[in-house]
Amino acid sequence: MRGEAVEGPAAVELPAALRPSRLARLLRLDELALLGMRRFHGPARTGLARALTRAGDASSWTLVGLALLATFRAPLVHMGLRLGAGAGLATLLAQLLKRRLLRPRPSRAIAGFSPLAENPDAFSFPSGHTAAAFAVALALAGEPWGAGPLVLLLACGIGLSRVYLGAHYPLDVLAGGALGTAAGLLAHLVVP
Repeated sequence: MRGEAVEGPAAVELPAALRPSRLARLLRLDELALLGMRRFHGPARTGLARALTRAGDASSWTLVGLALLATFRAPLVHMGLRLGAGAGLATLLAQLLKRRLLRPRPSRAIAGFSPLAENPDAFSFPSGHTAAAFAVALALAGEPWGAGPLVLLLACGIGLSRVYLGAHYPLDVLAGGALGTAAGLLAHLVVP
């Protein structure tokens, strides 16, 4: 009934200025979806989510990229260069958007909300972990040993872990995935 017409004999339509905007309704649904994720919490799932989030940290991608470069084998060096280009572009774009849009993390915006993981900064939109993971997955598409599809599966897990742990809203993760996809495709142009 919030912001909508009241039903019954005395039905009155609220003036447009008093109705919540579409964006406000979307953000409220986003918050409800985040809070709904709490029903799935359990020790084993929390441990898995924390491991997935650590796998999506910048330090993890850097370590994997450097390890690939250190092999000095052409296909692996190529993968390392693409990984670095994709993750670097995604991280740069995500940080620029975060500093421009300034959406607070759920722990700062929802009274009494406690995340299950430390947040690297105060801003939530888009998810940098998810952006980097999807960028790496798309950057590695077409590389040997099915690297792209394997990392895409990991990227989906990383995105889910960010919502599960309460670090991001679902829309942050969706935006991070889209941003990462674009950055991964750009990595193919940067490192042909």
